[in-house]
Amino acid sequence: MGDLIVSFALLGGVVLFCELLRAAAARRFGDTPIGACVAESVSTFQLCACTHELKLLSDTGRVAPQVGLTLTYAVAAVHSLTFQGSTCNPCGALERACRGSLPCAGAVARVGCQFAAAAAARCAVPLVWALGLSDLHRGHTLLGFGCVSPVGGALLRGAAVELACAFTMQTVLSRLQTVEERYRVHATALFVTMLVYAGGSVTGAVFNPALAFSTQFTCIGNTFLELCFVYWLGPLLGTVSSLLLLDAVVPLILGTRDREPNGSSRQHRKSQ
Repeated sequence: MGDLIVSFALLGGVVLFCELLRAAAARRFGDTPIGACVAESVSTFQLCACTHELKLLSDTGRVAPQVGLTLTYAVAAVHSLTFQGSTCNPCGALERACRGSLPCAGAVARVGCQFAAAAAARCAVPLVWALGLSDLHRGHTLLGFGCVSPVGGALLRGAAVELACAFTMQTVLSRLQTVEERYRVHATALFVTMLVYAGGSVTGAVFNPALAFSTQFTCIGNTFLELCFVYWLGPLLGTVSSLLLLDAVVPLILGTRDREPNGSSRQHRKSQ
């Protein structure tokens, strides 16, 4: 219980620290490209740092699966409430660029900020663990902060899981844009938790290249290229598949259904 309380405090401290940074950046830079990049960096750092702690709790078996999923849901909801429009995911930047809501140069800048923040979290979190605030942190420090990749030799299976998770999440997020925010936050957190439950044992269900770079790329068991194949290529293909489905296939099908073979619309025929 003491380890769990320390982890709660650490998660809360990370969120509070990042929220203060976001507020300071908003006052200093306002609604400018620089302000957006700073917010993206801070929010990605928050996502990665919190995931490091949740991953440690899960990997060591210090919490029951039900508790772990509850924590995942709660933290995902907090992220949704505090990110203020930041995607914290290269796939999200890709989606916005493809739909024209973000210039290509802006998307490239945000992806760079995301990976820089992911690297910063990967370096900063072990420094906090090294303070030995709990038995869990002390034990992990003695083991050299080591972890084992859950993918192992099942590369195609791992890439398929990451693809499916990214496809599902991107499709759900696109459909939730019209939902009222107070409901959208909990719906997003619920789907994240469901995907973690479904694919967590295979890859950790990361479906975010920057987050994977922070939390998975230091684990032993796979080469760098193998991890890129699973955690980078899989989510990118999943996102592209979702975009093609929603922006090309579905409109085409609906347009075909709404028209008769001679080109006249069914609605027009009904009105005659």
